[in-house]
Amino acid sequence: MTSLTQRFPAAAPVSVTDLVDELRASPPGGRLRVGDPRIVEFVTKFARKLLAPATARRFPELASLGFFLRKGEIAKALSTLDTSGNALRFPRGLVFHVPPANVDTIFVYSWALSALAGNHNVVRVSSRSAGAAEAVLEALNAALSEVDPSVADVIRATQRMVTYDRSDEVSGALSLAADLRVIWGGDGSVAALRRYPLAPHARDLTFPDRSSFAVASVAGWQRAAEEERRAAAEGFYNDSYWFDQAACSSPRAVFWVGEEASAQAAGQEFRTLLASVLETKQHVTEPAMAVQKRVSAYGAAVDGLVKEIAFQGNGLATLELADPAVLPREWLGAGTFANARVSTLSDLVPIVLRKDQTVSQFGFTAEELTAFAHELAGRGVDRIVPFGSALTFSAVWDGYDLLAEFSRLVTVQA
Repeated sequence: MTSLTQRFPAAAPVSVTDLVDELRASPPGGRLRVGDPRIVEFVTKFARKLLAPATARRFPELASLGFFLRKGEIAKALSTLDTSGNALRFPRGLVFHVPPANVDTIFVYSWALSALAGNHNVVRVSSRSAGAAEAVLEALNAALSEVDPSVADVIRATQRMVTYDRSDEVSGALSLAADLRVIWGGDGSVAALRRYPLAPHARDLTFPDRSSFAVASVAGWQRAAEEERRAAAEGFYNDSYWFDQAACSSPRAVFWVGEEASAQAAGQEFRTLLASVLETKQHVTEPAMAVQKRVSAYGAAVDGLVKEIAFQGNGLATLELADPAVLPREWLGAGTFANARVSTLSDLVPIVLRKDQTVSQFGFTAEELTAFAHELAGRGVDRIVPFGSALTFSAVWDGYDLLAEFSRLVTVQA
């Protein structure tokens, strides 16, 4: 029988049968409820670990995670859950999370929101996860050692993060035991996990392949002060380079919206600033990645998708699109961006697909962005955020209100 390595809480290997039995049992102190104070206490202790200067300096993305899990932010998120009238809100039960390996902190957001909704959780952590994921697991186990023993006992009984090799036995058993299965990582991952049946009452919450792009207003760029332009370049760097542009919300193309000559000038200045940020951050492009970018760029040229290619060192490649409507959405290598100009945001409406997730923007007014969203009318794009916020996780993600999805309503009428 395949054994699972227990990463959090750190413990001896366990069989999937024993794991399911333990997670199905009632925890000490009684069942969890939505917004359970024992979970809130642990999560906020964990957040403080992530915000420790040494950890935040090594992995800036963990500081964002720490801010997201502060007690005030948790209270704000929980306050959005509607329990008015005769509806009562309860946890769904046991939630099985399968996150991607290439964005190695997403599992924490998914797990934390589900735990705050009162669920028992098992998370499969990829054996390929490293760096930030390992720091997260260390912080979780450290936080567990510092909370009240009664809280620690509840966490040990209800929350597990495990690693196991590909196994039909394990994935099948965890799927069948789950009341909700959460699948991240793309179309292939979703299809692979769906081979394992769920219980009749259970369902999937899926996060398939997504792509994202950026829009910049030429007029907004011209109005912006020098420090605002520099901040935009730094924000765009954070959006794009933290996960080597592999995150679903990282932009893979930039559309300049405005008159052509001014757009060319604004785009050139922006790329010069971005190259400067890369130098300041001492960004290192691995040789294999530099080769990947050139192969992808030249391949796009051969396919007739681009009319001009510009490399600024190994860190930045700009592919000028031959036709803005023909947008390559696949990952082309970290720091590789398609580039095009359109006259108005409305010109992008026919280009948008359902798989488009995040539009990061600079220089537009709230009215312009709201009008753009209404034109899209839900056919694509789930988020429109400023440069620098593309990777900022929210309790509403991919169009799902996650706390609501992780809980269920019971109506009572006398």
